[in-house]
Amino acid sequence: MRIGNCSGFYGDRLAAMREMLTGGELDYLTGDYLAELTMLILGRDRMKNPQGGYAKTFLRQLEECLGLAHERGVKIVANAGGLNPAGLAAAVRELAQRLGVPVTVGHVEGDDLLDRAGELGLGAPLTANAYLGAWGIVDCLDRGADVVVTGRVTDASVIVGPAAAHFGWARTDYDRLAGAVVAGHVIECGTQATGGNYAFFTEIPTEQALHPGFPIAEIAADGSAVITKHADTGGLVSVDTVTAQLLYEVTGARYANPDTTARLDSVTLTGDGADRVRIRGVRGEAPPPTLKVSLNSIGGYRNEMTFVLTGLDIEAKAALVRRQLEDALTVTPAELQWTLARTDRADADTEETASALLRCVARDPDPQKVGRRFSGAAVELGLASYPGFTLTAPPGDGQVYGVYRPGYVDAAAVPHVAVHADGVCTAIAAATDTRVLTDVEDPAPPPAPPPPGATRRVPLGRIAGARSGDKGGSANVGVWVRTEAQWRWLAHTLTVEALRALLPETADLPVTRHLLPNLRAVNFVIDDLLGLGVAYQARFDPQAKGLGEWLRSRHLDIPEDLL
Repeated sequence: MRIGNCSGFYGDRLAAMREMLTGGELDYLTGDYLAELTMLILGRDRMKNPQGGYAKTFLRQLEECLGLAHERGVKIVANAGGLNPAGLAAAVRELAQRLGVPVTVGHVEGDDLLDRAGELGLGAPLTANAYLGAWGIVDCLDRGADVVVTGRVTDASVIVGPAAAHFGWARTDYDRLAGAVVAGHVIECGTQATGGNYAFFTEIPTEQALHPGFPIAEIAADGSAVITKHADTGGLVSVDTVTAQLLYEVTGARYANPDTTARLDSVTLTGDGADRVRIRGVRGEAPPPTLKVSLNSIGGYRNEMTFVLTGLDIEAKAALVRRQLEDALTVTPAELQWTLARTDRADADTEETASALLRCVARDPDPQKVGRRFSGAAVELGLASYPGFTLTAPPGDGQVYGVYRPGYVDAAAVPHVAVHADGVCTAIAAATDTRVLTDVEDPAPPPAPPPPGATRRVPLGRIAGARSGDKGGSANVGVWVRTEAQWRWLAHTLTVEALRALLPETADLPVTRHLLPNLRAVNFVIDDLLGLGVAYQARFDPQAKGLGEWLRSRHLDIPEDLL
C-alpha cells in the first residue's frame, strides 16, 4: 500500500495536496497539521470563536482536491481537527455536499481533557490534549470512511491507522505496528524526508533542491517499508535523508507511541534504487500504560527590543545601555533577559559585519509592564547612550506568550472514540498489554579506532550530518556519519563532555547521550535548553532547529583518513 504525506505543519505548502494526488498512484494521503505551538495557536483561536480550533487550511486544500481524491480512490487521513475534530468533520461534510462529491467522513475524538484537567492533576491549562493512537482511525476506515479527521493523535498515527486497517493487523502485532510507526515518523514531517532541512543539502543539484516532492511510504504486510516520492519531483530520498528524519525529535532507543513502542535501535536502512530507501527489521514492544498530554497555558506578556552595537568597545556599549535601561524602568518586569550576539568582526568591510546585536526580552503577567513603558524607555535612550545607538524596531506593545509542559495520565482514563458519519460512536479500549517505558541500556561502543595519524582541524560537519529539534523545554540533536571508520571515531569522540565543550550553552544543563549503531548515530537530549517550550522563546532559535548546524560548524581535530 502507498501512503503519501502532504503536510508537515500548519502552514506547510498549500499546493502539496494537489501535487500528491496528481503526481502518481496513492492509496492514502495523510497530513500532520499539529505541533505543541499549534495547539496553543488553536487554543487562542477557540477562545475567540468556540466553533473554531481546527486547521482552516485543510479545508482550503479540500476545496480544490476532494473531488480529485474521490475520483482516484484515495482516502484522506489528517489530524487537522486540532481542538475541534467534530467541527472540522461537519465542515468537510458541508463542503462535500456543496461540491457534489459523495464521500463519507468520520472523525476521532476524546483527546481533549480540558474539562477534566483539574480532576486528572493537570492544573488549569488553556489546552490539554492526550496523544491518542491509531485504532480510532482504523475503526473509521473499517466502516467505510473516505476522509478521517482527528484531534491530537501522535504524528505517526495518521500513517499507522491506514496501514493497520489495510492489512487487518491485530493490536498485539507489535513488530508490524512498529514498522509503520517508523515509516510514519519518517514521512510525517513532509519534505524533511526528501531533502528539506538536510545537512548535506549542497550535494543535491540546485534545480533538484528548489521544490522537493513530498514523501511516500510503501508499507508491506510485514510492516517493512520503502520511503520514496513521486517520479519527476524535486528533492532526494537517500539513506542519509531518511536517517536525518529518524533522528528528529527523538530521545533514546525506545520511541513510544500509544499502540507500540518502536525500537529505533533495530532499524536497518538500505538503498533500494533511485529515491528509494528500504526500512526493515523494526521491532516493537507493548506500549506504555500512560498517555502523554500536551498542556499549553498563557504565561503572560512578552516584549523585545534589540540594540545594534557597531565597531569598537562592544562589551562596554552593551554594559552602558543595559544599566541605563534598567535604571530607566519605573516598574521592573518580572523577567528581563539580556543576550549579546557577537556578530561583529574586527576591521569589517561593511557596517553590518562590524555590528553586534544586544537583545533585551521582558516578560510579566501585567501587559503594562512590558508594553510602552518598556519599549518606550529603550527608545528614549536614543540620544543619551552609546555612540552609534540604533534599534531594529520601533516601540510596541507586549504580546501574549505561551508555556508548554507535558503531562501523563493513565491511558484507561482517556476516552478514545471513533465517530461515524451516521452518528454511531465506537469506544476504543485502552491497551491492556503494556510495558512501562524505560531507557535501553546503551550498547557497547564499537571498537576504538587506531591512534590517529595526521589530523586536521576542521568543522565536524565535514564528515557528520545532524538534525535537531524541540521536545517541550528540551532539545535533541542527532549526529550521524556515513562509514564504519567514521562511526568508530564519532562514538568515542563525541561524548557528553565533548558536546558541552562544543556547545557552551549546554554546559550547565542535563545532557543524555544515546548510541544508535545501526544508524551510525549518536543522539543527545538536552533538557531545559528551551525554557518553558517554543512559545516561551527562551533563545533566539526557540525550536532548536539550527542547533545541529551550530554543532556541525564547530571545529575538531579529525583524522585525515576520515575526511
